[in-house]
Amino acid sequence: MDHLKNYLVILFQLIVWSGYTLVEWLSVNDRFVFKVFMFLVFSYLAIYIGKMILKSNKRTMLVTIISLLCYGVLQILLETLVPIY
Repeated sequence: MDHLKNYLVILFQLIVWSGYTLVEWLSVNDRFVFKVFMFLVFSYLAIYIGKMILKSNKRTMLVTIISLLCYGVLQILLETLVPIY
């Protein structure tokens, strides 16, 4: 059952990271400081979702890091395979 919760949190967090990408894409002209603040807000949301489902700080941080790494690798692969200019 714990593996299912981890998987569920990863899926929800991937939705959050995808939302971050959409908002970053829409705010292409914003300053870097605002983009960092926006990343922190989305990170807080992802961690909060994980904490509510997993009820463990350690597991939440581990799953959040894994989901962020998966998302980053996916972003790099998509930008390499399907460049949009």
